[in-house]
Amino acid sequence: MKPSRFATLLASGAASALFAVPPVHADEGMWTFDNFPAAKVNAEYGTDINQAWLDHVRGAAVRLSVGCSASTVSDYGLVLTNNHCVVGCAQNLSSSDDDYYTHGYTANGLSEERKCPGMNGEILMSISDVTNRVTAAGAGKSGSDLVKARNAVTSRIEEENCGDDPKWRCQVVNLYHGGQYKLYKYRRYSDVRLVFSPGVQTAFFGGDPDNFNFPRYDLDSAFVRLYENGKPVATPDHLVWNPAPPKAGEPVFVAGNPGGTDRQLTVSQLETQRDLTLPITALQLSELRGRLIRFSEESAEHKRIAQDLLFGLQNSYKVYFGRLFALKDESFMAKKQAEQTALRQKVAALGPKLPKDFGTPWQTIDTAQSSVKAMYLPYRFVEGGPMGSELFGYARELVRAAAEREKPSADRLPGYADADLPRLQKSLFDEVPVHADLEEVTLEFWLSKAREYLTADSPETKLLLGKESPESLAARLATSKLGDPAVRKALYDGGMAAIKASDDPMIQYALRIDPEARKLRSAWEEQVSGPLTTASEKIAKARFLALGDSIYPDATFTLRLSYGKIAGWTYRGTEVPPFTHFAGLYERATGHEPYKLDPRWIAAKDKLDLSTIFDISTTNDIIGGNSGSPLINAKGEAIGTVFDGNIHSLGGNYGYDAKLNRTVAVSAAAINEALRKVYGADAIADELTGKHKPS
Repeated sequence: MKPSRFATLLASGAASALFAVPPVHADEGMWTFDNFPAAKVNAEYGTDINQAWLDHVRGAAVRLSVGCSASTVSDYGLVLTNNHCVVGCAQNLSSSDDDYYTHGYTANGLSEERKCPGMNGEILMSISDVTNRVTAAGAGKSGSDLVKARNAVTSRIEEENCGDDPKWRCQVVNLYHGGQYKLYKYRRYSDVRLVFSPGVQTAFFGGDPDNFNFPRYDLDSAFVRLYENGKPVATPDHLVWNPAPPKAGEPVFVAGNPGGTDRQLTVSQLETQRDLTLPITALQLSELRGRLIRFSEESAEHKRIAQDLLFGLQNSYKVYFGRLFALKDESFMAKKQAEQTALRQKVAALGPKLPKDFGTPWQTIDTAQSSVKAMYLPYRFVEGGPMGSELFGYARELVRAAAEREKPSADRLPGYADADLPRLQKSLFDEVPVHADLEEVTLEFWLSKAREYLTADSPETKLLLGKESPESLAARLATSKLGDPAVRKALYDGGMAAIKASDDPMIQYALRIDPEARKLRSAWEEQVSGPLTTASEKIAKARFLALGDSIYPDATFTLRLSYGKIAGWTYRGTEVPPFTHFAGLYERATGHEPYKLDPRWIAAKDKLDLSTIFDISTTNDIIGGNSGSPLINAKGEAIGTVFDGNIHSLGGNYGYDAKLNRTVAVSAAAINEALRKVYGADAIADELTGKHKPS
């Protein structure tokens, strides 16, 4: 469940605050590692989770910069994740002659492990509380002034603790929507190399029809390796690999980085999502998907270069459609209204314990929704930019980096402080293929939709198009030379003088629209994010007065731990068992896409143990971003990797249903069997069991 590359705009359209206090059901929660309910879990499941166990799992968990989770599983930096988390890497390493996205990749030794452009791996080393310092910085401020003050203090905290050393990353994390601010310090690895991918045909067997469904027959697993100074990183605290068949009912844990949840929104915020942001997002994803399908049908090469972006669009569309379906459920919305009413009553009962300036934060949030509705479309198209355009992304980063680096570090926009520059430079300087034909499609779509939604007479449309048509402007911008990392590096090193002197059409375009994009950003901070920050912090403090921190915070793409058990579910009288097996894969195969088997699996059928458990259903509470998270048993061993949820889990953005929400993982047993008997990757399988040192 990789977080959508388009999720940021949706989230910004309905920024969350802590309002609802539903009861926490069994197995519910994406808990921080410094507030995990170990005593409750041990009592319920008979486990022995202690601080040493938590420290070990935390030290093995990896956050990947592609929006996924992972874990170290050998002494030599070998990392387990999902195939769909490395398909971007496989696509970038591919050519018309070698399509690793489709057919996969197996490295025969360290010399064949290939660097994934733009990918970082991060391991969380420590968590510390910086709440008082962050909240003090915003005291007495509101609107954009509050946002700027908070940005400045978080930048200073991050730089004081990590500096500009590329081996470290510090991140001040907003938890409980202002109730707490924690400093997360990560060990960062910028050299991540592809070791094994089974290819999309096997990892995504069943395609879109089976996506977010169960039973599943997907080997959605992959391995990368962390390197430093040209050598594999030593990772002695890795998870022990356990390929033994898992058992129904056994307790399991998921350590990963859920991308974001909106379980604590007000009813008015949910209505904004339901009536504005979700329909627009889903519709545009659907439309762009159609254009890319048409583009893919034009030639084999078009199909190859569009397949990764198309996969992301299809997955995101299904996610947002599922969320919209949940918010249109009247009983669900009535439940949310009841939860909000209950919390307001609890807060009102605090009386004199509340701060004197508590005011009416719920009304503040409701008022801010009017600003969201008025500003969302201009903000989305101008500040948000096009979906899927690498060239525009590079140009925006270069133009803003040039402007921001002329300011003191603490005064810069988020993402441009000195501590952030190593990551920014890696994303700009790594070599990633850019395809002009595909760029033209995404740019034309963005520009045409801007004119359609904003109207031809709006100042934003005139800013974006000038006197040109979407078609002619997209064609011109797609001739940009920013696909060349050497060009990007020269512009970055040259600063604003080089940016202004550049004749690159995309650089000049980004430079022209950036002043208005910044104005929209500032207005958004003044009228939306600033007021929401103030109001959410007031309610968070009131919540702590009433309940403490006995409830987990919304997800923030930072490390969390969920607990549960291996279990199926019953829906409309039909019982869904928790396991699938290799035999079912062959029964499901039809010979036609998306149920067409990789020839290697056809050839290996007689060698395989068809009773091998393939995919697993569990009660763990997850969301997008948990993709690649290890599925861990009570001993702290890796028994699989999470890659999806069932169809009922799509509403998990707003709440957890213990009866229906399920996590889906591929078993270590299946991965082990496939490595040895399908892919001939015995060296990887032996490394997992400690019998082989890579060379």
